[in-house]
Amino acid sequence: MADGSNAMTTGVPRTGPPPQSVRPRRPRGEPWLGAVAAAFTLAQLVLVRPDLGLGWDETVYVSQVSGHVPAAYFSAPRSRGISLLTAPIASWSDSTVLLRIYLAVLSGLALYCTLRVWRGHLRAHVLALAGALFASLWVTLFYGPQAMPNYWVAIGALACVGCFLRARANARDRPAWWGVFAGAALMAWMRPMDAVYVVLPLLALSVRRPRLLAVLVAGLVAGAGEWVIEAYTSYGGLAQRLSAASAIQGGLGWHLAVLDQLRSLGGRTLCRPCTGSAPGPVVTLWWYALPLLAVLGAVVAVRARRALPVLLPSACAATAAVPYLFLIGYAAPRFLLPAYALLALPVAHGLVHLVTAPAGRIARTVAVSLVAVGLAGHLAVQYVVLEHTVHSSAASRADWARTAAALRRLGVRTPCLLSGYDAVPVAFHIGCGSAQTTGHDASTTLAELAHAAHRTSFAVLVPPGSRPPAYARAWTEEQAGVLRAYVAPDVRQGR
Repeated sequence: MADGSNAMTTGVPRTGPPPQSVRPRRPRGEPWLGAVAAAFTLAQLVLVRPDLGLGWDETVYVSQVSGHVPAAYFSAPRSRGISLLTAPIASWSDSTVLLRIYLAVLSGLALYCTLRVWRGHLRAHVLALAGALFASLWVTLFYGPQAMPNYWVAIGALACVGCFLRARANARDRPAWWGVFAGAALMAWMRPMDAVYVVLPLLALSVRRPRLLAVLVAGLVAGAGEWVIEAYTSYGGLAQRLSAASAIQGGLGWHLAVLDQLRSLGGRTLCRPCTGSAPGPVVTLWWYALPLLAVLGAVVAVRARRALPVLLPSACAATAAVPYLFLIGYAAPRFLLPAYALLALPVAHGLVHLVTAPAGRIARTVAVSLVAVGLAGHLAVQYVVLEHTVHSSAASRADWARTAAALRRLGVRTPCLLSGYDAVPVAFHIGCGSAQTTGHDASTTLAELAHAAHRTSFAVLVPPGSRPPAYARAWTEEQAGVLRAYVAPDVRQGR
């Protein structure tokens, strides 16, 4: 009877030849992940636009590998990961459009590959929704095509946590072990301290798993190795670099920056000092809903006895957010990108539960309608804030370009040197070096700048209403865009 039953279900007698192996099918939901990543790339190119000029920090990172401008001063907190990521384009081309397209395509591809890591832990439609939620945030869209490290820390965090779960569940999953290493290395390569905060829960879970702990630590060391070596070659040692980095960030310690982050949600790319009122509730509602929906997703996962794939990214998101909510005295929305990426997973899990759990047609229709309306409103808000941010950023970067054009007309030509207000981005536009005697980018002395005025094409930039440094007060004042320029006499005589 058993043989007969087997013959009925398989179509082959048990004593016959073994059935032919079936070629594994492509995982279901794969096209949805690809669609999310493709839409993310397209949205960057359409909404942020490739012709958006480089921002201040971008000019610092890109100048390190550019063959067209001198390298700007590289302050202690920065890491060279994003500079090396842009090198395939920036090392031979000065086209901002080409660089933006390269980063947009690369960020979309990275999102797709990272979401695929989680296929064994979460259902495909949950992953697709999580990817869409993260990719549709204005801060993700704005920074995806920019030469900034925060998006890539988020990608590294998603990959590292997902591969950690896979390696923990199956020690023979060799790609997962490499993924843990690569994800940790990518985070540390971009921002070493961010990487440490993200992996704290992973380190705690690895205490009794020496091999997993060793791979995690090896990834962190591999990614942060260059930063540590540079600390000894250029900053006087690791302790001195950490101290300088802390000072530049206002001194790491207890700073309640939650309200600062809230104020920045209206499109302020840097909130320092973070004064003024917070945006209206329509703009900030998603920020309040984020932890609530994440808790819902965690509760659902615990009840379904599949807690770890939801609780672990939530824990890593919490530790990733701690320094930027409680330890520094200013805010920038991009700082929380790793936390947003990780929280997207439990949030998507919770939202899917809301639309699938209710019993009865009416209850389910109401739930689906409410979630759909909420998501549509959320997308509309993100688009409005993104448009405002792109417009304001484009305006400031256009001012730098106008100042650079005015300096060329005044006779400032490469090789040249700029100092003063906005000297770093303006110098990048004109192809000059930059040097400061005070502030976070202090890299020279007043005596050295005064001496440089006789050796190279040199100008000092001053905002309206401010006085130039003493060594430049006798120089002729000229209007350079929205700034005032004091051009060294030797430059003017050579015009």
